[in-house]
Amino acid sequence: MHPEPISMCNKMRRIVGCLMWLCVCLHLQAQTYDELITDALDAARVDSLSKSESLFKQALKMDPANMRNALLFTNLGTVQRRMGKTDDAIDSYTLALNITPYSVVTLLNRASLYLEKNLFDKAYLDYCNVIDIDKTNKEALLFRAYIYMQRRDYKGARMDYNALLQEEPGNSTARLGRALLNQKELRYRESLEDFNRLVSDYPRETSYLKARATLEVEMNTPDLALLDLEEAAKLDPKDAEIYVMCGEIYLNQKKKREAYVAFEKAIELGVPRPELQDQLKASK
Repeated sequence: MHPEPISMCNKMRRIVGCLMWLCVCLHLQAQTYDELITDALDAARVDSLSKSESLFKQALKMDPANMRNALLFTNLGTVQRRMGKTDDAIDSYTLALNITPYSVVTLLNRASLYLEKNLFDKAYLDYCNVIDIDKTNKEALLFRAYIYMQRRDYKGARMDYNALLQEEPGNSTARLGRALLNQKELRYRESLEDFNRLVSDYPRETSYLKARATLEVEMNTPDLALLDLEEAAKLDPKDAEIYVMCGEIYLNQKKKREAYVAFEKAIELGVPRPELQDQLKASK
């Protein structure tokens, strides 16, 4: 009899069996991780956001060291954003950036949420990081310019608007931003040129007509402003703001009857009467 070799064989069988079971378990775990991700994405596509959020969290707990979790945290943040969980979404994007700090998409996502919460300094840092990675990133340049405008850092804003327009000369948002920037810096001729081109390129866009009218009032050419507002009213006769602007111009021109009619029209279109109480009183 050879008890020792038989014992060794049994041990080897047990070891091999354990290793095979471990491989099966690892395979099943990997499948489950991937399946959870797939199910979470599918749930997000059909707007089952709570289910999607839960599935993403389960996947993250299942394999917390997986490098793919950076993408999962980003997707989780986007789902939470759609659910209105802004703070949770910011936390998820931050966790994603802890894994992949140079992800432009995640930096832009977090920056936009910071802007929504008026956390301009934090948004500014994210946009700066994006521009360090991609100097021509249009979204980052545009919103950093906006932050510069809020800070009254007009030099910084001009640099970003010019950089963006160099990459995309037809970018209407950047063109409008530069027009408003020129207006704020009292560079009226340049501002008017910018607005003239915008109005010419987008003749049915009432916002550009109203913006040019505001500039024309500052330039002490109210009659030109009224012409722009008249054109805007033809394009959008239900825009109450147009009539408020007209009323203010008429009031400054001492044309009280015309001002009163314009303010009453604005009220008819939805402006609460108490908001225009002082203007109506001055128009009588």
